[in-house]
Amino acid sequence: MPKTVSFHTLGCKVNHYETEGIWQKFKNAGYERVDFDHHADVYVINTCTVTNTGDKKSRQVIRRAIRNNPDAVVCVTGCYAQTSPGEIMEIPGVDVVVGTQDRGKMIQYIEEHQTHRQPINGVANIMKNRVFEEMDVPEFSDRTRASLKIQEGCNNFCTFCIIPWSRGLLRSREPENVLKQARNLVEAGYKEIVLTGIHTAGYGEDMKDYNFAQLLRELETEVPGLRRIRISSIEASQITNEVIEVLDASEKVVPHLHIPLQSGSDSVLERMRRKYTSDFYKKRVAKIQKALPHLAITSDVIVGFPGETEQEFQETVDFIKEIGYSELHVFPFSKRTGTPASRMDNQVDDNIKHKRVQALVEQSNQQALAYAKQYENEVVEVIPEETVDEENPNMLVGYSDNYLKVKFEGTKDMIGEIVRVKINKAGYPYNEGTFVRIMDDTTVFNA
Repeated sequence: MPKTVSFHTLGCKVNHYETEGIWQKFKNAGYERVDFDHHADVYVINTCTVTNTGDKKSRQVIRRAIRNNPDAVVCVTGCYAQTSPGEIMEIPGVDVVVGTQDRGKMIQYIEEHQTHRQPINGVANIMKNRVFEEMDVPEFSDRTRASLKIQEGCNNFCTFCIIPWSRGLLRSREPENVLKQARNLVEAGYKEIVLTGIHTAGYGEDMKDYNFAQLLRELETEVPGLRRIRISSIEASQITNEVIEVLDASEKVVPHLHIPLQSGSDSVLERMRRKYTSDFYKKRVAKIQKALPHLAITSDVIVGFPGETEQEFQETVDFIKEIGYSELHVFPFSKRTGTPASRMDNQVDDNIKHKRVQALVEQSNQQALAYAKQYENEVVEVIPEETVDEENPNMLVGYSDNYLKVKFEGTKDMIGEIVRVKINKAGYPYNEGTFVRIMDDTTVFNA
């Protein structure tokens, strides 16, 4: 019987990408993949540490794996493993810990453990790493949109963020490897590729004479059959004139950008050590909206940062209204041990944080609905991802190019295809639509 492996992934798109990359290594070693709640020979938990909740959930999942099969090898990887390997090794039943590098050694460590029955800590100092770890992913379990990891790490060291310590400094993937994997994904049937990374649009900052804009150009012209390119995240400071020119001319980059804000108050941005002011951010957004008039902009916001006053919070609320985001991800500030913000005075009370989160979530919902209403009775292009109604197996849901979540009646064979759908009723989180037609591969996608 083949050996079995099971995965559980917490956190961001990068982690999900890397889990698929780790699975390829196990697959090549002859393993069979089973669901996480099933009995498996090996459990791999890919952890998150971006908030305290991420750490807590990671520990809960580790213990669940140990309960599933006490005789299995339990291997913990990811960001929490990188920053707190000792803490994880103390959990009885954890056998192997690998951080956010050297994932290629994971199976070797597992085999060593099976021979010697001793726990293995394979975590090394991430700050010394200057090389992008190649992890090719030819296909994804969900089979609809493909992620393509183009860079690793971050050099920003914002005062609230643990990520540079869990991911290291910025490293870019070689352009030829990005293009090769993009071609392979298109050949595997993917219509949309999501460019992802820890500081995605920082791609090329560690290279000579090559940058993110050039990568976008090459993906546009040198990957036949690629229909959509989505950028998972781009900082305001990375929206250069060259990037705007590329987006303006592109027929493949979708009209949706995720541009992290974190705060609309200049005094808070300064304490966060963000590399822009609210005025700079606003001017960059205005410039890109001029080039792409139907652009959907989503963002991240942290509330309750140390010392955040009612006035500073109100500045953020007013700024959010002014930009007109189509959706926000709102997070209460989370103290991460080792970050400057965790040691700052005037930590904000949890109840105040909760109220501010609720206020911004409500604001986000209103703005999302207002954005969606612009597309009522319009036809949009959607890639259906899954069925959503047990009673009606033909009710599909997917995202339009400008990131509207649309549900409509179709057939299961449409999943992963680009289809035209008329939005009959705008809503949030779902817009209701009617199927119009499937787009064939010769149809030019208009961004």
